[in-house]
Amino acid sequence: MNRILITGGAGFIGSALAKALSKMENEIIVYDNLSTGTKSNISSVLDSAKFTFMQEDMLDLSSLTKAVGLCNVVFHLAANPEVRIGLTNTIIDYEQNVHATYNLLEAMRKSVRCKKLIFASTSTIYGEAQIVPTPENYAPLSPISLYGASKLACEALISGYSHMFNMSSTVVRLANVVGPESTHGVIYDFVNKLTSNPNYLEILGDGKQNKSYLYIDDSINAFIEAAKIEKTFEIVNAGSGDNIDVTEIAQIVINELSSKQVDLKYTGGIKGRGWKGDVKEMLLDSSKLEDIGWSVRFSSREAVMLSARGMIRQNQDVR
Repeated sequence: MNRILITGGAGFIGSALAKALSKMENEIIVYDNLSTGTKSNISSVLDSAKFTFMQEDMLDLSSLTKAVGLCNVVFHLAANPEVRIGLTNTIIDYEQNVHATYNLLEAMRKSVRCKKLIFASTSTIYGEAQIVPTPENYAPLSPISLYGASKLACEALISGYSHMFNMSSTVVRLANVVGPESTHGVIYDFVNKLTSNPNYLEILGDGKQNKSYLYIDDSINAFIEAAKIEKTFEIVNAGSGDNIDVTEIAQIVINELSSKQVDLKYTGGIKGRGWKGDVKEMLLDSSKLEDIGWSVRFSSREAVMLSARGMIRQNQDVR
């Protein structure tokens, strides 16, 4: 991997990947419209001679084609990162996930040398799976959110382009990726809510939503291992191998903040979900990626604890 394009490289996961790949002596181009990412996330590598930042939108096919032409590998992480947004903005998942991916694939189709793609997908493509832990060959795939549906559409496009236009693509279906730098999700919400009011916490749903949480470092290693796969099209899961429910997450955040006598208020949600489109139970079978050489360092509980602790420390530093 000599010259690497990272779409969404100024975001939470993308910036961590950019910094990790930079340490491996690669030339990196980060392509990001900064709609959710920030330049501060990549400030430590901005001045590197082997690092280039392009503030551009993936809906601009011309600029994207130029960026792809400079590289031979693409890590595609640009996307709408928030599942709930689809409830009020039904076009964003299509534009930022499906249309953006189509533009990238078109740019790669026209490129002479850029034919290798690693795509950040999601566990939400499985919907409410009846087999848990869920393997990559689980079917039927019935996502219950526009986010999950759009990611599944992206996977299908990538498969079609890879087989028709001599590309090599690996899809990485991620569990919930967490870390101190995350700016959305249940841990982030709980830390902010309890910092504002240490005696009361509203929990969306019934608190029994039980999911796998993957620490940011483990997710970056998953991408690096996935990039070693040399197949026309491959899919791998990347999850922690265990799960934790929302009430347990709340208790971890409460303990990390040393809060006392917190009144927990459950909204109940829809059949216990936090919102429409929220998958209640998720645990991935990641044995395929583990067989390649990837291993998880942190359990879901450890990932949640480290993320909460880091977020709290950052809030204290700001003050």
